[in-house]
Amino acid sequence: MSPSAPTPDPDVAELEVGPDERVPVSRSEIAAGLAHIRELHEQDRRPDEGLRERKKRITRQLISDTATWMFCERGFDRVRVAEVAAEAGVSEKTVFNYFPTKESLVFDREDDVVRGLREALIERGPDESPTQAVVAFIERECRHIAGMGAEFQPMFLAFMRLIQETPALQVARQRMAANLVEAVREALAESVGVDPRDPEPSVAAHALVALWEVQLSSRQRHIRAGTPPAALFDAVIDDTRRAARLLDTGLWSFNQVAQGASARSQLQAAAAAANEARAQVFEALRQAKAAWSEIRRGHDDGRR
Repeated sequence: MSPSAPTPDPDVAELEVGPDERVPVSRSEIAAGLAHIRELHEQDRRPDEGLRERKKRITRQLISDTATWMFCERGFDRVRVAEVAAEAGVSEKTVFNYFPTKESLVFDREDDVVRGLREALIERGPDESPTQAVVAFIERECRHIAGMGAEFQPMFLAFMRLIQETPALQVARQRMAANLVEAVREALAESVGVDPRDPEPSVAAHALVALWEVQLSSRQRHIRAGTPPAALFDAVIDDTRRAARLLDTGLWSFNQVAQGASARSQLQAAAAAANEARAQVFEALRQAKAAWSEIRRGHDDGRR
């Protein structure tokens, strides 16, 4: 007689990782992470913020965190905005004062990311490429997340699963990506003084926004793989920089092309830089392929 299957733990939600892997995520861990994040928001003191502004910021964050937790727990479509309001201790009108749509309760940082990317590109130095500026912004964001501690990780996994399993949130995520592309396109065009409808800022914007998605995907993958919290920041940033090197192969000369530079020396410098970037990309790909082969060999040996 075959052994009976173990009884599922009602306090554990399993996250899919691969065809044969699942990662248990304890609801108590997610609740602890949410409480920790709320505590950090309460402790945050901003010198340019008065008491009224601070209260509004904390209230807004409380509503968003409460909604995200309830959506993760019960499902986006099974939770009404009125229930979120009651749980957060505010009126339904107050919720909609801060968040115009139910989906915006989940993507509450869209405006911050749009503003941060725009400022990074507009205020970049004369020797800083658009790719470097975006990577620097992502690093700042990742340091902020790292400051939340290991308690944030279960909440992040539950958040990503919520999006992946909810069609309405997938549409909202695509809309947010489109808004990021639009903001980056306009910032690039403004920074070099060209028409934002030109092809160069448009294609560059799509490529640069992809780095934000790389960061999210990398974080999810490394957490699921069990990367220690102390090493998570470096692992995510390393993946982001590798992707950035690939972009710089084509985007290094964005300023030169957009500004119409045609001097032979400038074009030669652009070609030399592109060749150097290509060499770095090829070497990174070679190392990644070798590492993947080693992992596969170790996996096969372990199964024998």
